[in-house]
Amino acid sequence: MSFSTLGLSTKVLSAVESAGYTEPTPIQAEAIPHVLERRDVIGIAQTGTGKTASFTLPMLSILERGRTRARMPRSLILEPTRELAAQVAENLATYGANHKMTVALLIGGVSFDEQDRKLDRGADIVIATPGRLLDHVERGKLMLRAVEVLVIDEADRMLDMGFIPDIERICGLIPFTRQTLFFSATMAPEIKRLTDAFLQNPKTVEVAPPTSTAENVAQSLVSSPAEDWEKRGVLRSLLREADDLKNAIIFCNRKRDVSVVFRSLEKHGFPAGALHGDMDQHSRTTMLESFRSGKTPILVASDVAARGLDIPAVSHVINYDVPHHAEDYIHRIGRTGRAGRSGTAISIVTRKDRAYLGAVEALIGKKLEWAKEPSETEERSDRPPEKATKRGENAKRGDRKQDGRTKSRSRGGKKDKEEADAPVVGMGDHVPDFLMLPVWSEIQKKSKVA
Repeated sequence: MSFSTLGLSTKVLSAVESAGYTEPTPIQAEAIPHVLERRDVIGIAQTGTGKTASFTLPMLSILERGRTRARMPRSLILEPTRELAAQVAENLATYGANHKMTVALLIGGVSFDEQDRKLDRGADIVIATPGRLLDHVERGKLMLRAVEVLVIDEADRMLDMGFIPDIERICGLIPFTRQTLFFSATMAPEIKRLTDAFLQNPKTVEVAPPTSTAENVAQSLVSSPAEDWEKRGVLRSLLREADDLKNAIIFCNRKRDVSVVFRSLEKHGFPAGALHGDMDQHSRTTMLESFRSGKTPILVASDVAARGLDIPAVSHVINYDVPHHAEDYIHRIGRTGRAGRSGTAISIVTRKDRAYLGAVEALIGKKLEWAKEPSETEERSDRPPEKATKRGENAKRGDRKQDGRTKSRSRGGKKDKEEADAPVVGMGDHVPDFLMLPVWSEIQKKSKVA
């Protein structure tokens, strides 16, 4: 099947051909005809399968007819993060090369003034994060009553990030006659309520189970002690020993750990960068461009980089932390093995991560193989071995200072030392003198008797 059979306009087909694409992906082949028919669509497909083109290509074909007015866009695309919004804008610039449509990108971390100027000139398509969009609406700079096509991308991520109330409010500002498109890699049950409320007789397009992972991604597990310093050592070993490692995204659960792991890798001579939600927009954009260009081949990131970012040639994904939400595992490893390439996904697992690992395996429906089995020491204790060794050496040498501290804590010499592990009843042999004083009520009784 080719793009020419899907019903796209000549201008769009020419841009797609210039971009080097010849055959549509399954989600594109199934979704695009329904979008062109002006039907509401729910698109579910694993990440990296081309969902963005599934709505941008037919949207451009639909908007070729008609004109936009100032502050009244004809199409609205909602994205959960700034990076995804910026990426969709890049895709529209590529696919809309033969059109004279104006695209406005409304995201946080950027001055309102430039965004206002674009809206005042008239924007055919607005790509926005929910919070910044509502800011413009409340300031009277944007009206949504002319929107013909509404796209809610990464709908389950919107749910996770708490954007559902904002989306409900936005939908209330858009005409009831609009066309609504939902696209996501997974579809949580809570999303069903939204689709029932805001979509009319939608066509559901599902090209792969929402819990599946790409077959061309080799997945494995590596065990590690839970101590942070040892875990970082395991990570460095993986980076040094990995086969065919061209670049890698290392995912951490917490923003704080992103900074710690990044500084550790940098200290040990690895060309690494960091990406998380607390960074300003300029820094985030600069870091992504540095990673894409190969200038910084190792990117330590939070889950802000797990959804939808199109970086085709990522060779490795390493989960420094097993994700707390099993669905995030699918999105993380979807950053590698894109566009038909093979990829490698490695997860570092400590004893504390076993419950999260079990949830991941239950979700994807298979057991992940261990590249390095947990040792008995790791299973039994997470105490750093070098500290234990130091204590052992002190005991062997009979260190006087250590022995002196032990004696100062004991109360009965040899007898107490032998019975140190015996259970203590009450306060043991020692009771503070003030507890032996008579209770005030007893003193009053004695005074009355007297």
